[in-house]
Amino acid sequence: MIVREIFCKTILTRTGIEGFDYAINPYRGCGHGCRYCYASFMKRFSGHNEPWGEFVDVKINAPEVLKRQLRRAREISVIFSSVTDPYQPAERRYELTRRCLEILQGHPCSVHVLTRSPLCLRDLEIFKGFEKIEVGLSVTTDDERMRRLFEPHSSSIQSRIETLRVLHREGVRTYGFIGPMLPLGPERLVAQLEGCVDEVLIDRLNYSGRVKSFYRRAGLDQYLEDGFFSLYGRELKRRFEEKGIPVSLCF
Repeated sequence: MIVREIFCKTILTRTGIEGFDYAINPYRGCGHGCRYCYASFMKRFSGHNEPWGEFVDVKINAPEVLKRQLRRAREISVIFSSVTDPYQPAERRYELTRRCLEILQGHPCSVHVLTRSPLCLRDLEIFKGFEKIEVGLSVTTDDERMRRLFEPHSSSIQSRIETLRVLHREGVRTYGFIGPMLPLGPERLVAQLEGCVDEVLIDRLNYSGRVKSFYRRAGLDQYLEDGFFSLYGRELKRRFEEKGIPVSLCF
């Protein structure tokens, strides 16, 4: 892993993601290196030639820049993060996400965190200090074999489920993000998430052209077809709603 410390000029970035004013991305690149990641387009702007997942730029002045930007901001809604995982391995050392969250606690805002890492439990007490916060874990499949194939450097599915369970039990609003939908079993995944989440978001694999050859080599072509996303998306939605868990289909 190539880790480079850089300085940023801004850290609150206007976002087009519905429901949020700003995104905070304390890192550029991601140590999880998921095979399907749409954020790999960031290489065009970073000057990196390394494969996606083998470099991380650390915005070491992010907390200081956030303090400065917040002086000009009123009540805002913020998402961590849009093109990186805020709790990727580098966060264990640099604690940029943690420090930014601490700063936001002194500002009127709503916060939305999305990660696939149990490291977020380190900041449980910070989460509990917010009036408006939601923490989500990406749970893209119930099949650990698929997780290892598509997300080889990320945490196990079971550890993510347990992380959601702890957050939910401690009173933090939680959600499961089934996105992108990888090969999965709807009944088993619903059973895993029941009792751990307040809601579920489901999204298909976007920008599939980037990973068609990967799917083909793995003999999984059928899971790129529209029929898979439509059929399994509806099945997941039906099963979750039968359990009283609201669902948003993002496609």
